Amino acid sequence: PAGRGSLYADLLSQPCRAVRILLQCTGTPHTLRSVALRKGEHLSPDFSKLNPMNKVPVLVDDGFVLTESDAILKYLVARCGLADHWFPSDPQRRARVDEYTAWHHTNTRPHAAKVFILQVLVPAQTRSPVDGPALDRALSDLNRTLDHLESMFLRRQAFLCGTDISIADLLCVCELMQPLGGDRDVLESRPQLQRWRSRVQSAVGPAFDHAHSVLYSVRDRYKAKTSRARL
Repeated sequence: PAGRGSLYADLLSQPCRAVRILLQCTGTPHTLRSVALRKGEHLSPDFSKLNPMNKVPVLVDDGFVLTESDAILKYLVARCGLADHWFPSDPQRRARVDEYTAWHHTNTRPHAAKVFILQVLVPAQTRSPVDGPALDRALSDLNRTLDHLESMFLRRQAFLCGTDISIADLLCVCELMQPLGGDRDVLESRPQLQRWRSRVQSAVGPAFDHAHSVLYSVRDRYKAKTSRARL
């Protein structure tokens, strides 16, 4: 596919990884422009001009500026002529992808992110111990979401919205990977979802680990820190 401009992203951000994986695994040329959230680069005047909401990702395509990962993924499929399975043209198959992405933003995304925030980010920023009861509540919320992923979306299918991978799978898997930053695999006791994750990884190839390399580094630092704390 033809190149489609610049992606402004921080690959510790789950939605940024989803967009990056789509671009890389489809061989779509693009320029990755790093925006380090931990350094506050998303608050700079230049970035604020691109996105006054100061969030990543942002896609800039020949002067056209688009925010929100869901919108960016769907735009790229159409603009770059990517394979139909990513966001199907058939109305009912497309509706299934839309159904998941609408649900995603108030379920998978906040519930998986909260586990990472409570276990990794807040303790690192405040130099305080993990709030155990709050983390337990977050894990309980996430478990209910995982139940719904299995019973409502995945069921007996290979992927969330059918027999082929779609942008729904990318958005979902990137969120469920995030707690790995605290050395926590939230799918550890979920063989059905583990098999789905493996299918997603196989479908996108090296783009998966490439996009997650920053998260893997966070996990490795977390493991080293907790190992030292036990000594």
